[in-house]
Amino acid sequence: MTNLCGDWNSELFAIEVDPDNNASIINVIFQHGQQLLWNKFLWVLSTCAIVHALYHFDLPLGGYFLSTHTYLAYIKSFYRTKFSHTKATIELCLKICNFKFTVCKSNYFIYSLSELLFFKGNIHIAPACRLTYDEPLFFYPDVLMLTDALKNQIRQIHQQLKSNLANYQPRPGQNKMVAEIANTLAGSYHTYDRTLLVEAGTGTGKSLAYLMAAIPFALKQKKTLVIATATVALQEQLVQKDLPFFLKHSGLKFEFCLVKGRQRYACIEKIKQQLLQPDLLPLFQSTAPAPLLQQLLNHWQQRLWLGDRDSLKEPVTDEHWYGIASDPAHCTKAHSAHHHCPFHLARAEIEGSTVLVVNHALLLADLDAGSQILPEPADCIYVIDEAHHLPDSGRDFFSAHAPMSFPAQWLEKLKKTTQQLAGILPQQGAMTEVLKLDELASDFLKQLKPVQHQIELNQHRWFTKESHYRFADAVLPETFASNADQLAELSGKALACVEKLQQFLSEAGTEHKVATKLVLPLQFELTAIEHRFEQQSELWRLYSVPQQKHVNQARWLSADNLNRDSKQRENLQSSAYASPLSVSFLLDDLLFSQAFATVLCSATLTTLNSFDYIKQELGLAQHPGLQTLKVDSPFDYRNKARLLLPKMQTDPSSDAFTDELIDKLPTYMDKVAGNLVLFASYWQMQKVTEALRAKGWSFLVQGEASRQSLLELHSMKVKAGEGSILCGTQSFSEGLDLPGALLTNLVITKLPFAVPSSPLEEALSEAITKRGGNPFLQMTVPATARKLVQACGRLLRQEQDYGRIVILDRRLVTKTYGKAMLKALPPFSQIIEE
Repeated sequence: MTNLCGDWNSELFAIEVDPDNNASIINVIFQHGQQLLWNKFLWVLSTCAIVHALYHFDLPLGGYFLSTHTYLAYIKSFYRTKFSHTKATIELCLKICNFKFTVCKSNYFIYSLSELLFFKGNIHIAPACRLTYDEPLFFYPDVLMLTDALKNQIRQIHQQLKSNLANYQPRPGQNKMVAEIANTLAGSYHTYDRTLLVEAGTGTGKSLAYLMAAIPFALKQKKTLVIATATVALQEQLVQKDLPFFLKHSGLKFEFCLVKGRQRYACIEKIKQQLLQPDLLPLFQSTAPAPLLQQLLNHWQQRLWLGDRDSLKEPVTDEHWYGIASDPAHCTKAHSAHHHCPFHLARAEIEGSTVLVVNHALLLADLDAGSQILPEPADCIYVIDEAHHLPDSGRDFFSAHAPMSFPAQWLEKLKKTTQQLAGILPQQGAMTEVLKLDELASDFLKQLKPVQHQIELNQHRWFTKESHYRFADAVLPETFASNADQLAELSGKALACVEKLQQFLSEAGTEHKVATKLVLPLQFELTAIEHRFEQQSELWRLYSVPQQKHVNQARWLSADNLNRDSKQRENLQSSAYASPLSVSFLLDDLLFSQAFATVLCSATLTTLNSFDYIKQELGLAQHPGLQTLKVDSPFDYRNKARLLLPKMQTDPSSDAFTDELIDKLPTYMDKVAGNLVLFASYWQMQKVTEALRAKGWSFLVQGEASRQSLLELHSMKVKAGEGSILCGTQSFSEGLDLPGALLTNLVITKLPFAVPSSPLEEALSEAITKRGGNPFLQMTVPATARKLVQACGRLLRQEQDYGRIVILDRRLVTKTYGKAMLKALPPFSQIIEE
């Protein structure tokens, strides 16, 4: 059986029922059942249901056994509640029902709760009781079926879409993907664990595939389809191209919208107020120029601008945008002036939409906050596109960092802000919160002093070679560890105070008890204070978590303004960081075990032709219903592309390799074609391009202009017949779309091995070593293999594309791991020079 509940995987619960207690058990069910349901003590109610079933059918009351994890997995999936204090809750359940509780490891017949309740034949109850019955007992799940009507609807939609697609080509892989997604959503493989991993090669048409399978099902079951992507480019493709096309030609009626974080939207009322009162913002906040503010307001009123940062015709600096961005303290729907602000209008679209498009970060933030924006997970079908990014997105979201330096002027500013608040807030209780915040801030800074002092004493030792210092095995210095709990508590209380003061201030402004010209600057000040204490609270909460035998965090310090001159280190500013090494449990707890269904797809989910690596990363290895599907690309790789591995004289790890690149690279570049040259490091790219430019070669180099500008210039040159050589590093190997003649010659100079130089990578490597593993084989090689597949995927973007890939790294044929990487690539026609 699959272990879904932690450390109890080998234990069984034995429940022995006393016949004399049946009446009290029935009373528990009928008198307290509804209350327990609303309180989500559903384990209790469900156990009572079993006993009620036994009593109702007059079964011999001997006792029966069921596996812990099967029992909990069933209850959790049926009621969609989070695992929380599992052992305590079950013990409470047994106590309420007056059961005798024992833990045993016996070879009795084991039946899961679902089997006991819904088995349509004989029920075996140890030692040898049985009963035949005709109807299901008490509770039963809504077992979904993929009906013939739904199948026919999907087939009809498919026909309509392909008849309206220009240059449509049959794609068996896309058909297979549609069928597997539909079967997964319908529970055909597993009653409650509807999870599917799909690797769909380039050109499969995966976006239309999951829309075809998921939208009809979502409409039928009244679920919301949430599509989460890692990149803005894919979001724009879905919202501007794929979904409008699907809506127009599918014959279905539904709404869809793009959901973005609040900070991506402007507050129109803020713009108006700053135009009326240019000195409205506090001194630390730069007001945008009046002409810019007026232009934004005009464009909004004329419906030429959607009110979000992404639809701006001309970019706005971060500093100016922050001054007009929507925030929960000021841009509140409780104030009538904000009812038509872009953020609130955008959020109103969510309620009527069947399909919501989000990014990974917003999805994780909303799940962690308890579904404040998106519907409850039980009511959602999730499609996680670009799913290979999800583990890193999770680590980014659940990490924390905070400055360890609190300048004296910050405390002075805090005191000035609290004094102003005390003078203008009319509500009862406001003064109490002001005094409390003053006291908590002072106590926090006093508690932080020893930590700051230890950093100051050790800065020469900690920051000798690098600008960061990692705590090995996440073991904090004693000063950090002994103060962590108190710092977490004080910063958390201070944060709660600031939030209450924000509420008081917002209410005073809404009720016109305080003038707007006083409210807005103070809201900005409070927001800055709130952000500071929020950072501290998150950091010290993570630092207060004890690290057990297996370390689960990376912890480090970073010198923000490091100066190697020892004479100028007195004012060193530093920040502290904490990051989980794995987010598999968090992803499982918040998403996979709560969702109605989840489909995760990407062009690169397998590593060395196996799903095992991504299963572990995502926390899906033990899911009983997990399905996997690998759909090959429809492209004719063998006839459309050649993979060339030239003979090289030097090893890529040698210093002489850069000189050989300078010598050999011109041989493999085409001056009149579309070229992309990928380097493993900025340093090597700059060294090679600088040397070759001196010999007359022309390059478009990443970092010398914006990505968009480089791509536009590259496209213009190729279309003009001049040819172009675009050079980039790892970020150019993914998400770069250069179809047709824009790319016919791809050169990969070196396998994209990541040097474990970041503190997080160092900690991951250290943890694997501590467990007796090999970090190079278990972490570095799989990550490199995936990056290589992504890089090679830049060449063929459409079925009619063609070209050549040149890889100047001989480790693909000289090393065992290299041969495995080569085998994992698409079936290009290969030429390996000897």
